[in-house]
Amino acid sequence: MKPGQGHAIFTAECTHTFHFHCITSNVKHGNQICPICRANWKEVPFQSPSSNVSRNVPRLNRVSLPRDDAWTTTYLRRFPSTQVSVGRQSSLLSHIPEPTIFNDDEALDQQTSTPQDGNGSDLMTNTMEIRTYPEVSAVSKSAFHHNFAVLINLKAPSHSGRNQSGAPSVENSRAPIDLVTVLDVSGSMAGTKLALLKRAMSFVIQNLSSSDRLSVVAFSSSARRVFPLQRMTDAGRQQALQAVNSLVPNGGTNIAEGLKKGAKVFVDRRWKNPVGGMILLSDGQDTYTGNSRPRLGANYRSLVPDTFQRNNDTGLHIPVHAFGFGIDHDATSMHSISEMSGGTFSFIEAEDVIQDAFAQCIGGLLSVVAQELQVEVACVNPRLQLSSVKAGSYQTSLMDNARMASIQVGDLYAEEERNFLVTLNVPAETYGGDMSLLLVRGSYREPITKEMVNLEPTQVKIQRPDVARELDVSVEVDRQRNRLYAAEAMAEARVKAERSDLAGAVSVLENCLKALSETVSSRAGDRLCVALLAELKEMQERMANRRVYEESGRAYVLSGLSSHSWQRATARGDSTDSTSLVQAYQTPSMVDMVSRSQTMVFGAPLSAGRTLRPAKSYNGRQRGK
Repeated sequence: MKPGQGHAIFTAECTHTFHFHCITSNVKHGNQICPICRANWKEVPFQSPSSNVSRNVPRLNRVSLPRDDAWTTTYLRRFPSTQVSVGRQSSLLSHIPEPTIFNDDEALDQQTSTPQDGNGSDLMTNTMEIRTYPEVSAVSKSAFHHNFAVLINLKAPSHSGRNQSGAPSVENSRAPIDLVTVLDVSGSMAGTKLALLKRAMSFVIQNLSSSDRLSVVAFSSSARRVFPLQRMTDAGRQQALQAVNSLVPNGGTNIAEGLKKGAKVFVDRRWKNPVGGMILLSDGQDTYTGNSRPRLGANYRSLVPDTFQRNNDTGLHIPVHAFGFGIDHDATSMHSISEMSGGTFSFIEAEDVIQDAFAQCIGGLLSVVAQELQVEVACVNPRLQLSSVKAGSYQTSLMDNARMASIQVGDLYAEEERNFLVTLNVPAETYGGDMSLLLVRGSYREPITKEMVNLEPTQVKIQRPDVARELDVSVEVDRQRNRLYAAEAMAEARVKAERSDLAGAVSVLENCLKALSETVSSRAGDRLCVALLAELKEMQERMANRRVYEESGRAYVLSGLSSHSWQRATARGDSTDSTSLVQAYQTPSMVDMVSRSQTMVFGAPLSAGRTLRPAKSYNGRQRGK
């Protein structure tokens, strides 16, 4: 051991170095494997309690939350005393009997099955919109247009259905959810991290309704279901809060076991709410799989149970929304887990932003208005063929000799939008007039009634005059081209960064920045383009050197890729702060829930004099609107 900038440094026999107080905490909780290379240590660091005082070494951090925090003053006092030793609490938790089959889920709230207005008639709901935008409205009949672009835009209806009088519908019109949270409680979560996680979980619990059900799985070296799938009634909330408060840190990080246990909750349940979702949070590297270091091409499929993999036709189709907590988590594995299951990956860099990140996620999950959404695109003119269908991470299929395509979209949140860019070659025509290009149709399942809704087909036409005057490209098409170009640049830069070519990665992003700044939508001040430019600049800064990229750059880029490939909001940097420029895909329900997180503490306004800390960007600077 040697002194290092005021901190003792421990060099292990495998040559990796750690802060002494960090690694002794890890070892004390039972982990005797190197967190980096997974070598088994024969000589382990040990720190006796008495030496802490004599050498002025701080003990493990016991979080000091504000005295006016409603979570501590209102809820913790209802629990058993928290002054129990870590060893005793861990022992108590491990001796709670866990059934072999998790078929002890609480029965559903039957009142949510048939929402009606006061007169007993079914609530009227607004339907999904399909809009199409050709690249230009006219092409000369003698011209051949290569890769002509057509944008398909879908916007989900509002979840606040209205009855025939126009009054807001009852709250029960929202589709209830079965939510399973899989939480890392390894030794590295000790102190502030675990306290903030408990507070964030308390926010989630308080914002679930009596029709929603919640289960909590905790994992470290192994995994346990610490709370069964129960409705969040007043009694259910209190029991869930008590289960969350009982969590204590110890051991290593076994993400695969946590996911397996979470999947078992879904598989074994006797009843099903219309919506299902999982939140996975971890702050460290998985120490129980073969992938000890993040790398390109690594296979993380073994981490994800078959029932969660979205390409499995017999699976549950439950998205896993993964949250990387702090700068030491394995962003590559967390991103892969979310990608394989159809969920999103968020990077919680500033630990105190965890509640806002969870709030944004459940703001979406609690507003699902469409399920099993599928879009079909068919060529109308017999001379046409589709060149490409750009749909990000959504599964697409080309059929009928590339004259038809389908896109499997899945769930949509209230007022959420999806944009898909289709390209085709437009041949020269002998005769002028209107030319029909595509027919777009779709269908989805209404989550409460379970009825299938067929969308009104939309036909895409352009004019074929003798001579077409020069037309401006559709701003809508240009905007989505920019989004796709930026996402491709981010992916290419990430590959170069992983291969230690940071200069090349920064150059790719710089070229994209220049190209985007010259586009029609960017010059018009389009909000999405402004967000893309800000994000590309942030990524450049996070690729300044290898240390910065390893600490935050990789996770920031992967979270951005997750957001753009699914066209769904993720948390990264300061994205949950209202002043952030990097805001895309947030729905009104998400904004409302994040605002509730930032301005309310479990139903009570913030006390006088207490200010909110905004989410931090990488270098801690404040951004203007």
